[in-house]
Amino acid sequence: MKLPSLNVQILLGAALGVALGLYFHALGAEHQLVQGGVYTASLIGTLFIDLLKMILIPLVFCSIAVGIANLRQHQQMHSVWLTTLIFFISSMAIAIVLALLAGNYFKPGAGLHLAMFDHAMQNFQAKQLPLPEFFAQFLHGLFVNPFTALSQGNVLAVVCFALILGITLVVGGDRYKGILALLQEGLAITMQIVGWIMRLAPLGIAALLLQLVAIQDVAMLSTLAKFVAVVVGTTLLHGVVILPLILYLFTGRTPIWFWQGAREALMTAFATSSSSATLPVTLRCTTQHLHVKPEIAGFVIPLGATINMDGTALYEAAAALFIANLAGIELSMVQQLIVFFTAMIAAMGAPGIPSAGMVTMVMVLQSVGLPAEAIAILLPIDRLLDTLRTTVNVEGDMVGSLVVQKFIAQKEAATLHLS
Repeated sequence: MKLPSLNVQILLGAALGVALGLYFHALGAEHQLVQGGVYTASLIGTLFIDLLKMILIPLVFCSIAVGIANLRQHQQMHSVWLTTLIFFISSMAIAIVLALLAGNYFKPGAGLHLAMFDHAMQNFQAKQLPLPEFFAQFLHGLFVNPFTALSQGNVLAVVCFALILGITLVVGGDRYKGILALLQEGLAITMQIVGWIMRLAPLGIAALLLQLVAIQDVAMLSTLAKFVAVVVGTTLLHGVVILPLILYLFTGRTPIWFWQGAREALMTAFATSSSSATLPVTLRCTTQHLHVKPEIAGFVIPLGATINMDGTALYEAAAALFIANLAGIELSMVQQLIVFFTAMIAAMGAPGIPSAGMVTMVMVLQSVGLPAEAIAILLPIDRLLDTLRTTVNVEGDMVGSLVVQKFIAQKEAATLHLS
């Protein structure tokens, strides 16, 4: 008998968890069955969260180091990779700012207390640091002994070392090809482990939702609907308005022309929720339909599938504000600045596989002291929103390749004119 797909299993697990949670909620917290069920669910849910935390550091380290090292094959394309990185960082920054503005304006989750996270929030101290002191501590925390950072789970320090290591691999070229191959194998191994963890996702989601619903009131559902509306609205705004506007301003190409050429890739991204799985289709559409030179598309698109994640960055920033509202925490401007940088780094570190953002979401939440257990609320809707944000991720890669090609063509034309 063939099992249903993982997407269907997750949906069934979410439905089962909610149904049992509602049943336990109706029985009352003092019922012996409820106490035993909630305790068992807490064990399973904690195990699932711990597995995600376990794989976070090696996943982010290998993914970022390998992504930066992909530049090694393009040592002569300084203008290409520099323009590409500037575009990727700028478009993700716009997406995160959009999410933060929408989150602060609509405030989804505000005013709703979640007793489930009380134990996680007992030791939370809202630090109000002056901006100069924050930057001093922030910079000091970036450069740490990498082995200490790896062992202590210091994500920002690990990311910083991974970036430096990736740049070193670029500069060293073939001299360090053995280390690059080792890191690529490490990335493949960590993604295999993520695949195994995701097989436990239906059970983990069911357990977390059972625990959540059994001890909470149904007011959370309306709050979740508001959060979904905010995320969908801002993601569509970025994908339908902002990215096409950037394309038109820099290349003169209309959105209709772009969507006609990119249609196959966007539909594949929506269906698979994986920018990596969509990569062959994306490359074909970019070169054949959008007429980007193969040497440019062959560099921008694969690199974008690794580090350019507009939709993921937007979602993680919005989710951080949502969780903060649920936990009753008012994030200061400095803390939101931390969310800004961490969401960008986390999105860059997320591999192009379904629900990869769920793994790096832990990093964003922990950066400002929010409980990692809060992703239990996001899991039921993660796959739904993942389809949309993956589509925007792939769209950003294709728009980026067109912008880079236009910029390089203009630079070459200016060089020829001067000569």
